[in-house]
Amino acid sequence: MGFPLLLALTTLLAAPASDAPSALAWLRALEGTWRGTYNWTGGRTDRGEMNAAYRLTGNGSALVEDLVQNDKPVMTTVYHLNGNELRMTHYCAAGNQPRLKARSIDLAKNVVRFDFVDITNAPSLDAPHVHGFTIHRVDANHVELEFLFLAKGNESVEHIQLERVVRG
Repeated sequence: MGFPLLLALTTLLAAPASDAPSALAWLRALEGTWRGTYNWTGGRTDRGEMNAAYRLTGNGSALVEDLVQNDKPVMTTVYHLNGNELRMTHYCAAGNQPRLKARSIDLAKNVVRFDFVDITNAPSLDAPHVHGFTIHRVDANHVELEFLFLAKGNESVEHIQLERVVRG
């Protein structure tokens, strides 16, 4: 691999370090209760209601996101800093825990994209798991989540649209 290609790939894969604390502050503003819907595309197709609750923990150092169906949390994600990187650990309904880091942070467009780093409690990478994630804050009261799931090489995307009900 030539140096220019390596430099280009490194630039694409790395979010600016200085943006990570600002992005976590941006995420903290989600604290509160949200209601919405989900819609699957790709290898899986279904839709329904999905609500969310966001709360701070660790003296404000982490944001916990509970995605809720029928008043029961079905998935939990914790967003936090790891040095100068924004990270997330997703406690999936599939029973595993993928860990992702921010690949790109665009606070001007209110979008953060995360890429897969590794996973715990999965027998292999063929097991169903979250492999990518995007969060887009449309405005102060609307947010869109997009989970990229992989299972045996098949992709599915879960689109979740949420509207704020109660501020934290």
